[in-house]
Amino acid sequence: MQDIDQGLTQFQLEPENTKNLKAFVGELNGNIKILEKEFGVKIFQNGNKVSISGNQEDIQKASNAINDLYASTAKGVEISREIIQMAINKNEEIEPEIIAPDGVEYVIKAPKKVIRPRGKNQNDYLAKMSSYEVNFGVGPAGTGKTYLAVAKAVEMLISEKVKKIILIRPAVEAGEKLGFLPGDLSQKVDPYLRPLYDALYEMLGFEQVARLLEKEILEVAPLAYLRGRTLNNSFIIMDESQNTTVDQMKMFLTRMGFGSYAIINGDMTQIDLPKHIESGLKHGLKVLEGVDGIGFTFFSSKDVVRHPLVRKIVDAYEAFEKEKT
Repeated sequence: MQDIDQGLTQFQLEPENTKNLKAFVGELNGNIKILEKEFGVKIFQNGNKVSISGNQEDIQKASNAINDLYASTAKGVEISREIIQMAINKNEEIEPEIIAPDGVEYVIKAPKKVIRPRGKNQNDYLAKMSSYEVNFGVGPAGTGKTYLAVAKAVEMLISEKVKKIILIRPAVEAGEKLGFLPGDLSQKVDPYLRPLYDALYEMLGFEQVARLLEKEILEVAPLAYLRGRTLNNSFIIMDESQNTTVDQMKMFLTRMGFGSYAIINGDMTQIDLPKHIESGLKHGLKVLEGVDGIGFTFFSSKDVVRHPLVRKIVDAYEAFEKEKT
């Protein structure tokens, strides 16, 4: 006898398109198997006809995810493991989130890649970067903060809205001492900007990034190098801003000149400063709340676009920290 909460739903994927159906299903039905495992349902697919059996609530979540993924294929989006996980994350709520209140999806076209937001918060982040000259992106690792900021910087450089991209990171990292690394301060901090470089290489290619560095259109600098400078017509990204002191954050924010944009990204759960030093990011969020012209986007574990275990790890640490307080 079937449990009262069990059910069967049947629907069709429209418009029917053999190429899109193949992309959605994946090799050896791999994508469907992932959805079955994540939602705890059985999915039967024949052409554009889909049947799902299981708990009614899980059926609805799986149906929403399937329709989202199939719609993505029509936009030419490759259904990677990352895209599938985003659809799963989005539809773990009974009512899926709308991409944007105004219905606008903010897409960035870089020379080597088209970047689309993966979820409401990513879309909001891109929207705010188009509206505000200063933006804070705060949340756990893997939510796309750095990647999207670099994408926006590339877009504005190509459209000649800025003349320079500046990548900044405080010289504090996971308890390691920069003094033990070879080279000057700029060379010491360079390895820690690898996520920014990786994003640039993906969007522009190695040769173009090398040319921009040579012409000093792309500048990589430790935070300390900004003191006394005024940065005009620049797109400035500070990553790992949770590791700034209060004075450093104030110094960074007051370097902006005319025609410049500043992005401040950070994760409040990964502060590497000594316990007695307050994070400049934490302090800045309190001080600047309500200031006109500044955008704030807060990401959560639901926005994580890395391996699905990363989200569970983030949740576990957040729960542990809450119990401590």
